[in-house]
Amino acid sequence: MGSPRRMSKEHLIEMARLCRIDILRMTHAAGAGHPGGSLSAIDTMVALYGTVLRFDESDPQWEDRDRFVMSKGHASPAMYALLHQLGVLNESDIMSFRKLGSPCQGHVDMGWTDGVDFSAGSLGMGMSFGLGCAIAARMDESNRNVWVMIGDGETQEGQVWEAAMAASFHKASNLKVLVDRNRIQNDDFVEVQMEIGDIAGKFESFGWEVREIDGHEMDEVVEAIEWANGGQSGPIAIIAHTTKGKGVSFMEDNPAFHGKAPDDSELAAALEELS
Repeated sequence: MGSPRRMSKEHLIEMARLCRIDILRMTHAAGAGHPGGSLSAIDTMVALYGTVLRFDESDPQWEDRDRFVMSKGHASPAMYALLHQLGVLNESDIMSFRKLGSPCQGHVDMGWTDGVDFSAGSLGMGMSFGLGCAIAARMDESNRNVWVMIGDGETQEGQVWEAAMAASFHKASNLKVLVDRNRIQNDDFVEVQMEIGDIAGKFESFGWEVREIDGHEMDEVVEAIEWANGGQSGPIAIIAHTTKGKGVSFMEDNPAFHGKAPDDSELAAALEELS
């Protein structure tokens, strides 16, 4: 039950392409949502679910599964697209995105969606939640790992660094953090809003093991995830340097598409690029 999938590089790349199409279709249908950060994060997420994550799509609530905490919960289209491609969600689920009663709400919510392990809201909470899950796993004598995805703008939240300090103190070797370093947040580029500097150095100063990667180079992403999944003595952070809106030329590095859905003509152009 819940054995890692070990998908090939070609399979991972194709799944990421299909997820990008789903992200665009569901945000377009809703007329709202956050496509930019979903497109930047999806390669890392696909690599995680397609290689080392212990997750059973036929039993998403399997107690001893690894946990994935989507702390940047506004990037919910990436989560729903991935669950759709894994067969947990169906077509009508994702196309009801943001509608009243839909399992696909605007922010990920574990009360609404099978396969979601965290209810997101204000940014900054996911690492603390993930650390609690990691410590609980150790108390349960379980070998489950906890993976947390945060955005780089999210590292402006003080709670992130409180959790980082606590994770190091507790030697939470089963806590793995993925930082989607796409350099753009809600209103503008991160360096304009509030420069965050050397994220890798900051994590290292708190006692974490850190690796920096190109978050869209699948070989590099998979190698880093497999490294992080190993038997380190403390918490791990992977800084994935990504491009906001990756895969759609007019969305790439464009702050306007942080929280703007594509219109009819933009959807058509984007789908043509991804075909």
